[in-house]
Amino acid sequence: MKKLPWDLLKQALGIILGSFTVALSVNTFILANRIADGGITGIAIILHYLFQLDVGLTVLVLNIPLFILGYKAIGKRLLFLSMIGVSAFTLALHFTGGLTAVTKDTLLAAVFGGLITGIGMGIIFRSQGSLGGTDILAIILNRKTPFSVGQIILGIDTIIFLGTAVLFKPETAMYAMIYMFIASKVIDLVQAGLDYSKSVMVITDKPETIASDIIKTLGRGVTYFSAEGAYSQTPKKIIYCIINRAQLSQMKEIVHRHDPDAFVSIADVSEVVGEGFGSWKGH
Repeated sequence: MKKLPWDLLKQALGIILGSFTVALSVNTFILANRIADGGITGIAIILHYLFQLDVGLTVLVLNIPLFILGYKAIGKRLLFLSMIGVSAFTLALHFTGGLTAVTKDTLLAAVFGGLITGIGMGIIFRSQGSLGGTDILAIILNRKTPFSVGQIILGIDTIIFLGTAVLFKPETAMYAMIYMFIASKVIDLVQAGLDYSKSVMVITDKPETIASDIIKTLGRGVTYFSAEGAYSQTPKKIIYCIINRAQLSQMKEIVHRHDPDAFVSIADVSEVVGEGFGSWKGH
């Protein structure tokens, strides 16, 4: 029997962990407070509210035709990992189905449900998997329509939320939007990490002096960009450097000490991979 590669096994374990986390959120926050969701899970939840159908089984059944249609569109590896995710999610919904609701406050359920779902989905996406559903459908439709994958997913979720508002009440859809918004933000945090860095661009008449001090004092690499002043029409060197947040004050002090008239632009960087920052491990 052929052994699974270690990286594929780690991905599968991450997807299983993420799937159980999402299922925990669905059973203890979402279903308990009659909040809707997006995608295939949202359709399964609506059917559960209307006809008391099992959510996990419905998710599995709805995904089967999508897996068949998406076999060529998404590739064998993503299909395999998506099948693991859907299977684990279905089992997790069953095993966590008897858990008591954490809160009966719908707003709190939407907020903390979105937080936990976002953590779970972030782990799944970091493991390069998915829970199938509308992601696969969007990839298929993207090849046949002028719309992007993101636009198609947004359109499908909009239809689901509108249907929720019509079938139940507008508040149900509103809480669902809060839940989805928070989940999407947490997914980004889990994927990118919390260690935000800063990118700094310095336009100065003393680029070599400032760059040398940055390298010596902060231990960060510096890149020069060649530019030309539109007003003065003179060539300039722009200093570009990425630092962590704790070094920002030192960076400002270095620039001001050497050139008080320098122009400095500072921006947030959500993720940095490379020497002195994050590694490619896990990507």
